[in-house]
Amino acid sequence: MIRGGRSYVSSPPAFSNDVKRLLVCTSNTVSIFSTSTGLQISSLEGHTAPVTTVIVVPASTPATKILSYCWTASLDETIKYWDFSTPELLKTIDVKFPIFSMVIPSLLRQPAQSDVKPSKLFAYLSVEDTRETTKSHKKEPRPNTMNGRICKCNLTESRLAGGVTLAEMKEPQVITISSSGKYFGIRKQRKLLIWKVPDVEAERVVMRKITLHHTKKLTVLAFHPTQRIVAAGDVTGRILIWRGFGDRTFATNDNKMNLNLMNNEEERPGVRDNDDADLCTTWHWHPSEVSVLIFSSDGAYLYSGGKEGVLVVWQLDTGKKKFLPRIGSPLLYFTESPDPSLSSISCADNQVHLLKMPSMEIIRSISGIKLPCPLPEEYKGICRDIAFNHDGGLVALRAENYCIHFYSLLDDRGISEVQVCERNHQPGDDVTVVVTLVALSQDGSLMSTVDVKLAEEGIGSLVCLKFWVSGTQNKEFTLSTIVYEPHRDAGISAVAFHPNRRAAVSSSYGGDFKVWICNDELQQKDLQSSGWSCHAVGSYKKKAMTAAAFSADGSVLAVAAETVITLWDPDRNVLVAVIGETLTVIFEI
Repeated sequence: MIRGGRSYVSSPPAFSNDVKRLLVCTSNTVSIFSTSTGLQISSLEGHTAPVTTVIVVPASTPATKILSYCWTASLDETIKYWDFSTPELLKTIDVKFPIFSMVIPSLLRQPAQSDVKPSKLFAYLSVEDTRETTKSHKKEPRPNTMNGRICKCNLTESRLAGGVTLAEMKEPQVITISSSGKYFGIRKQRKLLIWKVPDVEAERVVMRKITLHHTKKLTVLAFHPTQRIVAAGDVTGRILIWRGFGDRTFATNDNKMNLNLMNNEEERPGVRDNDDADLCTTWHWHPSEVSVLIFSSDGAYLYSGGKEGVLVVWQLDTGKKKFLPRIGSPLLYFTESPDPSLSSISCADNQVHLLKMPSMEIIRSISGIKLPCPLPEEYKGICRDIAFNHDGGLVALRAENYCIHFYSLLDDRGISEVQVCERNHQPGDDVTVVVTLVALSQDGSLMSTVDVKLAEEGIGSLVCLKFWVSGTQNKEFTLSTIVYEPHRDAGISAVAFHPNRRAAVSSSYGGDFKVWICNDELQQKDLQSSGWSCHAVGSYKKKAMTAAAFSADGSVLAVAAETVITLWDPDRNVLVAVIGETLTVIFEI
């Protein structure tokens, strides 16, 4: 059995210090990809549940960029420390709770030296406390149960800091940390909770916290790299920017501001209630919720993205913006590397794109397997989602945006995509075309697709049968022939290729099947060699033809006519036999 395909976008990835590798959370493992080729080179295996966080230990000097250590956290209730150059597991910490998110401020504030380890290393975890749920699983669930918690873990001594719970919430939330390691925060419905990390960390040190309020549910937050500025996105597509947050709570005695001035509402425009911030401004471009938000490494720009598949670059001082459009899928994460000229963006279609900065040019993509696109209710159960090329270990899947996605099970990576119908990605758009079938020839050189333009108010439905041929060099498919309404206005139930010849059969619910021949099989020099034409038509007692397939040697064509299977000589188009009588309609042979 060959298995392949995992999610590459369940959590943000992380770059190695030399930027030559990208560490990606892939289910229970961390897959390590080369940034120069986009191919997987190794993996970290040891967790028994999905990995939720990967943190590369940063280099303190250019000479230590060769160091390859990282921390990982997982839903299996453990934290692991790795040397990912080998790869080798060095340490495991059992925290007894599923970990949804983890940050380690000390790594950002005091990068580890090659020969000196910090005396105490602490991590802050977003965990799910399942103890109460387990005890009362037979009782009525309590609507106000707080299962999510922010805890502190002593990584040096491999244990949770006893009795330290920074916050509780209904469910675990992602922790976001500033690039300086001074602040971290979470979203809690319409509020931001922000903590200041103590200058000297200890297990039970008091941590100062502020709360910032908004009128809508917040979806993402980001910290400025050098200034006390925090940004957050909400479900309506707005971006809020609080400047001077924590001046009253976090400031030292030397630089505390005049509290009377801070309490003057007129001097704090946009700030709600008694929030600890100087100013709050709002930007709005995204039509739906903001899912990506991060400041550039120099703090001059703010990157944002969402379901519309466009990366927006905001100039922080002026609010002016520019765009990286047509990424083709909703955006999930934007990750910067130690090299300012390279970043990555993770998309909902299971792709991680490497970007050349600041031009934001996509220079390489790491493509995972894509899920079949959702179907209208009337087409569920009758569409063929997958086709296999057994010789090459390829699988072809119907993907979103009217594409056929090719995935190699042998290499466990995406190979290419074929755009069956043109479509500009717009979230929320009604589906107007459904790709109902995809079929591959035995050697993988030919492909056929069926797409149906949905009727509007009962008018305008159109069925298209398309034949595609792949090049001998690049294996990219190009469109050869389009046949509109090949079976009048009836839907196509199946398409199958002849095992030895450039021929195919299509069957329809309208009561007939057709055999198609590529023109080079007919040896007609005056016709284009890549074109296809109808060679024969057959039917059986006006019954719907619900499935079709050729025998292994191609000498027999089997076509299901509702509850029976008809056998035909494909060369002479002669009915040879009728076999079987089932109680239900046959949909696959």
